[in-house]
Amino acid sequence: MSVLLDVRDLAREYPVSTAGGVRRILHAVDGVSFSLERGRTLGIVGESGCGKSTTAKLALGLLPATRGQIDFEGQPVTALRDRAWRALRRRMQLVHQDPLSALDRRLPVGQQVVEPLVIHTLEDSAEAQRQKALALFDAVGLRADLFERYPHELSGGQRQRVLLARALVLEPALLVCDEPISALDVSVAAQVINLMQDLQARFGMAYLFISHDLKVVRQIADEVAVMYLGRIVEQGPPDALFHAPAHPYTEALVSAVPTPLRGTQGRIILKGDPPNPVDRPSGCAFHPRCPRAVARCREEVPVLRPVADGRLAACHLAAAAPAMAAA
Repeated sequence: MSVLLDVRDLAREYPVSTAGGVRRILHAVDGVSFSLERGRTLGIVGESGCGKSTTAKLALGLLPATRGQIDFEGQPVTALRDRAWRALRRRMQLVHQDPLSALDRRLPVGQQVVEPLVIHTLEDSAEAQRQKALALFDAVGLRADLFERYPHELSGGQRQRVLLARALVLEPALLVCDEPISALDVSVAAQVINLMQDLQARFGMAYLFISHDLKVVRQIADEVAVMYLGRIVEQGPPDALFHAPAHPYTEALVSAVPTPLRGTQGRIILKGDPPNPVDRPSGCAFHPRCPRAVARCREEVPVLRPVADGRLAACHLAAAAPAMAAA
């Protein structure tokens, strides 16, 4: 498969003023790199504030990057909002976290699905645009009689399906899904996830899927990236990553997922809160909360390197891959 989205050394910094008027730099995203192939799904997980959503907005060109390179279908993505950016954005769509906030409450949902076709001047007539929108309604499991309803007249699951239809109407190659099921109850969330998998098989899209729910990410993702304080600390196939985490932070996240047999027994409780991104700890940013930290962790920043099972991990204590160890 060919690479659809290629991100290299991506960073986003914000100048902030601390007490006393001192200007500091907040590192929201700090040196993130990954590739996403066509038709595949990359899941991004981590605590709130770790930089997941900012990474997604940078990848879409909704925010300017402080440094780094983003290529989509071989073309650079910038935040200049020019004609080239608009052409790329037609192929890259965003599915929001809260469907009610993402929809205009003053317009029928069908009109909002048609709107992207109007903006990009696609289809020959208004009737052709309407028919394409109705076809998408059917594809996402919505009845045609809901076309003229308003957002507040639909259930949460129906609103999320409207967002999917609106994103799919431009036939994108990439869907960026920012917590797409967090506002839904468990049964509806399962339906939406199954729908997304069916749509991916049907249309061949790639997903950049952001979520706090590790069970959902394990189900839908072909590869998972774990972020902590603006950086990827572990990346690899979901089964290997969740079965035997190489990074202590990933291990703590996985231990928090209850299972039918053990419930929450064996859960690792991390000490304290995530550090202030304005004042990152020296060395490994996770070392103040890591139960296995050694002196090297406090002094040297770990690099993301290959470890066992084809994964990458940014941890001094993770076992190196056999080929790397031999070298």
